[in-house]
Amino acid sequence: MRITRRMRHRAAICVALLLSAVVVRPSEAVPQDEVHAIFDRFIAAQNAHDVNTVGDLLLASPEFLWITRGTPIWGADAALKRFAALYEGTWHLDPDRATMKVVSLGERAAQLYVPITFTIGASGQPAQTTRFLMNQILIKTSQGWRISSILPIPAPAQ
Repeated sequence: MRITRRMRHRAAICVALLLSAVVVRPSEAVPQDEVHAIFDRFIAAQNAHDVNTVGDLLLASPEFLWITRGTPIWGADAALKRFAALYEGTWHLDPDRATMKVVSLGERAAQLYVPITFTIGASGQPAQTTRFLMNQILIKTSQGWRISSILPIPAPAQ
């Protein structure tokens, strides 16, 4: 059988398509609604001062990181202790959901960004309102999406 130029061309196209299917796998986008749902549960639990639910949403790892007032809090257990202390006073979060953005960092990781207004006050003290640019990294685990870091950045005055 004689191989024609047209047959070689078709074979080359088939090989190229097969290689591109193997080599270039499009990454799956992070399901935005799942990440939004975790964030909504986190905000509701924070505003209810529900340490147990917040704990269920954090990555149960010593690698969990929360930066608060310029201080790193490492580990979910340490973060939960700090949250419990803060909950004794005024602690309310009001995110600007209209500007919330979720960025895929791969199939099992996402970054969430949202401007957020914190109303914070120690027990018995007047509360103060402060705006932050909230950044969270979420990781998909076998138990579902978990927050692996909370990085609030003070926002400039409007």
